[in-house]
Amino acid sequence: MFDVLSVPSVATFIKYTPHLMNNDFAGTKEKWKDPKTRRKIGVGAFIALIIAGVYAGVNQVFPEQSGHYGFWSIMPPLVAIVLAFYTREVVSSLFIGICLGGVISGKLNIVQDFLIPSVGTESFALIIIVYLWALGGLIGIWTRTGGAEKFAVWASKKMVRGPQTAKFFTWMMGLIFHQGGTISTVLTGATVRPVADKHKVSHEELAYMVDSTASPAATLIPFNVWPFYVGGLIIGTLPFLETTQQSIAFFFSALPYNFYAIFAILLTLAFAWDKFPFVPGKKMRAAIKRARSGKGLDREGATPMAADELTKSEVPDDYNPGLIDFFGPIGTLLGVAIIPYVVTYFFLDMGENSMLLIAEAFVLAVLVGFGIALAKGMNLQEVVDGFIDGCKGVTIGAIILALAVTLKEVADAVGTAAYVVDTVGDVIPAFLLPGLLMVLCMLIAFSTGTSWGTYAVVFPVAIPLAWAVVPDVFFLTLCFSAVIGGSVFGDQCSPISDTTILSSLATGCDLMDHVQTQFPLAILAGTLAVISYAGMVLIFV
Repeated sequence: MFDVLSVPSVATFIKYTPHLMNNDFAGTKEKWKDPKTRRKIGVGAFIALIIAGVYAGVNQVFPEQSGHYGFWSIMPPLVAIVLAFYTREVVSSLFIGICLGGVISGKLNIVQDFLIPSVGTESFALIIIVYLWALGGLIGIWTRTGGAEKFAVWASKKMVRGPQTAKFFTWMMGLIFHQGGTISTVLTGATVRPVADKHKVSHEELAYMVDSTASPAATLIPFNVWPFYVGGLIIGTLPFLETTQQSIAFFFSALPYNFYAIFAILLTLAFAWDKFPFVPGKKMRAAIKRARSGKGLDREGATPMAADELTKSEVPDDYNPGLIDFFGPIGTLLGVAIIPYVVTYFFLDMGENSMLLIAEAFVLAVLVGFGIALAKGMNLQEVVDGFIDGCKGVTIGAIILALAVTLKEVADAVGTAAYVVDTVGDVIPAFLLPGLLMVLCMLIAFSTGTSWGTYAVVFPVAIPLAWAVVPDVFFLTLCFSAVIGGSVFGDQCSPISDTTILSSLATGCDLMDHVQTQFPLAILAGTLAVISYAGMVLIFV
């Protein structure tokens, strides 16, 4: 017979096997709560991924087709962007995206194949020397001479009365420094930051203002190299675009229809004067409230792009700061950069050969800063220390820029832009072509972090496509403008874009804080632009 006494009671069963009753077999849930256990599992998974990646790269698991690798072509920038948003840590996210691109393309030696070719170029050297070291060094000198702080006090008395006028001052400087994305962000940010800081404008607000008046302004006030670059891309795409003059003239004719740039600049102006019924984006509203209440210009726990070396004022006791300490270097910078360009472009009619002495302007500005400080009695070692501290302060920006430039090289190697164009281009209906071209360029520029690179990829396809769909000059103009604006939007919002990085650097903002607070405002301008294009096609085409 069945022996009842030999069967353990239910209570005893529950006592000794509680993990079965609470659905926690072998204490798995309890172990997972331990950070050390999760870390070990993560390290193990990471090692497994490395092994799998090496195997896939060596055996070229990912086949290339029509200049890209299919869906895998968008994975390097996509993974980098998603990780940057999720972890709020940009350096490791960019590096992982680069490694993934090496696996997909079968180029596992990412140092030799991607890093060195990217950072060993003349263009990157220009960024490092001019936009980072010269900018950082100049700001570092100002921390010793007190020039920027003196300018902030002067501007406050003459024009700026509070956060609104400080932001309006930023908006005006963005339009004045409209030569291009990178140069605009650097000049505007360096000029307005001391004023904005004094009047409790959060660094998120300031970075948005600087970024949103950089490339958008450069495409609307095109007394710069943009018309020549874009004109060169569309030469020969259609019979009436056979010469440089025809292409540049077409660029100028399309200016009134660059709706994204128009809306971006107008919305930034409304943002400056607090004319929004509500500020789009919860995080931007929180930043405004935090700064105005005196609880900090940056979010608690943020990692500002500018280090303490760029923000601490260390004026020697025996030095008397004056406006010349600020206006001397800035005047040199603007004079050398702008005057030769205006003379050679407007008076000598040199066109694309006009003199744009950006590098020379920055270096001379630093030298003028040195000279003024020494002439006013500052010790040479003190000036040099300020310059070096400023250079050290932009180190993180240099690292992020190097990785961002490398990721762009990776995107080219795996055919990110080519895949997006091939996938989306064939399904665009004629009625929505301008708006959808804009969205397409948004995606490509956001994924690659470059508007000029997007132009190079999309224009050779978009111009003939638009003419084939509707052979009308006005329709072509709308499509052309949509490509211009959509590329600027994607570049402006991408965390791997040089303008996004430099806007954060010049204003001392956390990079991901800038990206996340800017995006709702930028997407509003982008949405209005897409709607405008659809309306123009419905009414006039």
